[in-house]
Amino acid sequence: MTTVRLPLFPLNSVLFPGLVLPLNVFEERYRAMMRDLLKTPEDASRRFAVVAIRDGHEVAPSAPGLPDQTALPERGPAAGFGDDPVKALHGVGCVADAATIRERADGTFEVLATGTTRVKLLSVDASGPFLTAELQELPEDPGDEAGALAEGVLRAFRQYQKRLAGARERSLATGAELPDDPSVVSYLVAAAMMLDTPAKQRLLQAPDTASRLRDELKLLRAETAIIRSLPSLPASDLTRGPTSLN
Repeated sequence: MTTVRLPLFPLNSVLFPGLVLPLNVFEERYRAMMRDLLKTPEDASRRFAVVAIRDGHEVAPSAPGLPDQTALPERGPAAGFGDDPVKALHGVGCVADAATIRERADGTFEVLATGTTRVKLLSVDASGPFLTAELQELPEDPGDEAGALAEGVLRAFRQYQKRLAGARERSLATGAELPDDPSVVSYLVAAAMMLDTPAKQRLLQAPDTASRLRDELKLLRAETAIIRSLPSLPASDLTRGPTSLN
């Protein structure tokens, strides 16, 4: 079993391997994390782990009424995650490799990272200025018939895109822009679909690529049927996720 200890960055969203993650870092615990990562030589990977929050706050209460009207201020690396951070977080996350960490004049950071490898959360350490975690790297098993499933998912995904783009009379992506590697397809589609965090988390922690693709095929068909019955849809760029505020 291959394990690694990395800084831990909980978010209210799911990061998938191969997907870009922009971050606007302003909380002190995560600023401390970025300062520590900047100590890593430029030719080495500046890695941290991203896990989705199951029960807690991405931004800890900083003053009475912020962000919750009934909240009291919290301090420390585990603020917002209760007495046991492991219980507040989902058990599978993704390693992020920070290509850019830029400190602003006010001490906040602009970060651009890319998801690389899925990991299982084993334990969380809150004894330092920021959370760190012991993680087990998870291999990507293709499973049975992943190639054929990927072709079906791509066809269904194109239909899904066309339905979403119909109100704007344009396609959100052409077939040439979509990959053909089954695992890459599975992660791209999982990230691009307009799903809630629990649904995306289930796709991230699927036991193999084929299982993820089967679930996506069902979801795409169901979502496309729903979209077909809607009169109009808001504009949305499916290839770019929202920037996290922290």
